[in-house]
Amino acid sequence: MMNANTNLTVVGIDIAKNVFQLHWIDQSTGEVIRKQLTRAKMLQFFANREKCLIGMEACGGSHYWARELMKLGHKVKLMPRQDVKAFNRGNKSDVRDAEAIWLATQVNSPHKVAVKTEEQQAILTVHRIRELKVKQRTAEINQIRGILMEFGLVTARGHKAIRQWLPHALESLQERVPRIALKALSQLWSDVQQLDQQIKELEDNLKSWAKAQPDYQRLMKIPGVATLTATATVATVGNAKAFKNGRQFAAFLGIAPRHKGSGGKIEVLGMSKRGDSYVRKLIIHGARSVVTLSKEPPKMVMRLKKDHCTNKVIGAMANKMARIMWALMAYEACYVKDYVPVEYRK
Repeated sequence: MMNANTNLTVVGIDIAKNVFQLHWIDQSTGEVIRKQLTRAKMLQFFANREKCLIGMEACGGSHYWARELMKLGHKVKLMPRQDVKAFNRGNKSDVRDAEAIWLATQVNSPHKVAVKTEEQQAILTVHRIRELKVKQRTAEINQIRGILMEFGLVTARGHKAIRQWLPHALESLQERVPRIALKALSQLWSDVQQLDQQIKELEDNLKSWAKAQPDYQRLMKIPGVATLTATATVATVGNAKAFKNGRQFAAFLGIAPRHKGSGGKIEVLGMSKRGDSYVRKLIIHGARSVVTLSKEPPKMVMRLKKDHCTNKVIGAMANKMARIMWALMAYEACYVKDYVPVEYRK
């Protein structure tokens, strides 16, 4: 089938690990073609075809294939899962999934997924590895807490507290706990310390990378935005101009409020919590530090604190931070404290 806007043949691809399912309509005969390709033959097949508009669901491996197909001269459209799901009919299968992707490719949806570069994916890889190690460290510390509780020892919450207290706790258990258990606890604690070092190395690598990148440096001028938030946001978003405005960007991250309406009445609710949960978490943590720890909080925070609870103020601050980040990325501008838009200036 020809796409009305581009005059290109539309091809829907359901990608997998080894076997890919294709769906398109032959322009000359109108025949519906369903074809399976192995991973090894994928690029060879499209290298010998005329320029196409290729639709794929944004999932594992989709950004790699999008880059490779674009190198061959094809146009690629990546779509979020919910856009494709709307076109699924009947029982789930690779054939039906490819057809749903083919249909979704022809719809002009506001939900677009930008193709990530290898550099963006490399930065996000470091973030994913760091997040994994943080979870492992938390799990092992909680394991140590649980074991010591069985022997009547309870410590205060927080990593800092257990680091100061654990050596004394192990020493107090020397006389009444078999050596085999103490040795296992010592090994577990050694793993935690090793994870500390690995996490620090990953963070240092990100800091070194961010120092040479002006996009990251601009964002890090915003109160509450440090290396992790800046690098994760830029790597996730890529081209900020893909978003119409800061409000759309905040909605993409799930920080904007969701709406519920019926009969002409619209109710504004809490955060939608859609989109990238990892970047949203980092921005909210940054907003929390601004609201609760800043010596000179923004005027907006002081005003909202009078009438709203702390969590609502943090949510509002996170929304504002997201909009500021979009403006700095889209216009390559520098952060100005208490900036007032031209239309609001007296």
